[in-house]
Amino acid sequence: MFKKILIANRGEIAVRIIRACKEWGISTVAIHSDVDKESMHVKLADESLCVGSHQPSDSYLNIPSILSAIEVTNSDAVHPGYGFLSENYNFAKILEDNNIKFVGPSPDVIQKMGDKIEAKKIAKKYGLPVIEGSEGGISNLEDGKKIAKEIGFPILIKAAGGGGGKGMKIVRSEDEFENLFLTAKSEAKKFFANDEVYIEKFFENPRHIEVQVLSGKNRTVHLHERDCSVQRRHQKLIEETPSPVLTESLRNEIFEKTVNMVSQINYEGAGTVEYIYENGKFYFLEMNTRVQVEHPVTEMVTGIDIVKEQIWIAHSGNTALKQSDINPRGHAIECRINAEDPSKNFQPSPGLIGMCHQPSGFRTRVDGAIYQGYKVTPYYDSMICKLICHGRNRTEAIQRTLRSLDEFVIEGITTTINLHKTLLKHKKFINSDFNVTWLDREKIV
Repeated sequence: MFKKILIANRGEIAVRIIRACKEWGISTVAIHSDVDKESMHVKLADESLCVGSHQPSDSYLNIPSILSAIEVTNSDAVHPGYGFLSENYNFAKILEDNNIKFVGPSPDVIQKMGDKIEAKKIAKKYGLPVIEGSEGGISNLEDGKKIAKEIGFPILIKAAGGGGGKGMKIVRSEDEFENLFLTAKSEAKKFFANDEVYIEKFFENPRHIEVQVLSGKNRTVHLHERDCSVQRRHQKLIEETPSPVLTESLRNEIFEKTVNMVSQINYEGAGTVEYIYENGKFYFLEMNTRVQVEHPVTEMVTGIDIVKEQIWIAHSGNTALKQSDINPRGHAIECRINAEDPSKNFQPSPGLIGMCHQPSGFRTRVDGAIYQGYKVTPYYDSMICKLICHGRNRTEAIQRTLRSLDEFVIEGITTTINLHKTLLKHKKFINSDFNVTWLDREKIV
C-alpha cells in the first residue's frame, strides 16, 4: 500500500480523503493556501504545506507548487478529490511521467472523457443512447445557426471544455440564438480557455440520473444510481438514492450499458456516468472521472467506502468488489449546506462561525470541515458541509433529514439550511413530482 498520499484539495473532501487514508494506515499531506492555514484538513493531516496565496490559480491550481510539495514530503501518491485538478490531464500526466500515482484513471482516459464531444462519441460507440446534437465543437456562428435549425428549438449551448453551468445557455428561438451563442463562447473562453461550444437538443422536464461505478483491470461494478434532479441554475442542491422514478427494467438497462461502456474504455478508479431522463427514456450526458460531491448517499445504502476503494484500485489496479457484493438497502438523501443567503439571490455569506452544532443520531452523517471559530472565506466554493441521512424507505429518510436539519446550528453566517427544510417539506418533493427545472421555474424562496 502507499506510504504517503498528498491531498491536492481543501475543505470537506480533503477531510474525507484524510479519514480514508488513516483507515488504510497511510500518512497524509495537506496542502493549503495562506488563508486556509487554520482549516480542518490542515489540522487533521500528518503534514501540511502552504502552496500559495488565496487565489486558486496561485495555490490549489498551481501545479509547479504542488509538485514541489510532493517532492519535499516524499509523497508516493496524490488524491485530487473533486474540482481543482481532479480532471486535469496535464497534472495527471506529469505525475505519471514522474512515477507518482494519481488516484484516478489514466491521463488518456481523463482527456477522452473530459472532452464532452469525444465522450459522446465513445458513449454512442458502446451502445449508450446520446442526445441529438453537434458532432463536434463549434466556434463559427453560421455553423451554429445551421445545426440549431436542423435539431429544432429549444436547444442547449454548452461549453465543450467544462461544466458546472458555465457557458451554458438555453435558446428557445432563432431570434435569440446569435446573442446567446456569442455569450456562451465568451464564457467558455473565460472559464475553460477554450471558446468551442457544442449544441444539443434541450429537454424541458428532465431528471438528472447518474450511475456510480468502480472499475479496475479485472472488472467494472456499479453501485446503483443517484437522482440529482433538485438543482438551481445547474447546481445540485439535494441528491438521493435510489431514484423514485426509475422502473426496475429501466434501472437494469442503464446499469448494464454503463458497465459495458466503462469496462471498454479501460477505466480504473471511481467514476460517475450521468444521464438525462425524460418520458421513460435516458440519454448519456457526460462522465465524471473522479469522486463526486454526492458519493456519500451511495455509501449509506451500500455500506461501501468509495474513497477507500479508490485508493485500493490505485494501489492494486483491480477492484476487490464483485457485483454480488453490492446490495443496497433503504434510501439515502444528501443536502449540500452552503454559506449563501437564499433571500438575496443566493449571495455568498462568508464570515466567522460562532456557535456550531452538527446533528448526529441513527443513520445520520455530516461530511464537513467547519467548527466554532472557523472563518469561511469568499475565495472558494460556498459549500461548507453535507448532511446525509439514511432510512428504511424514502419517507423515513425525509423525516430523518428534517430532524437533522432542525438540530443544525451554524451561527455567524447565513446558510441554506432553512431552504432545505422548505424543499423537503414541499409537496412536489414528497411526491417526487419535480425535475431539474423545478427551482428555476417556481419561486420557492
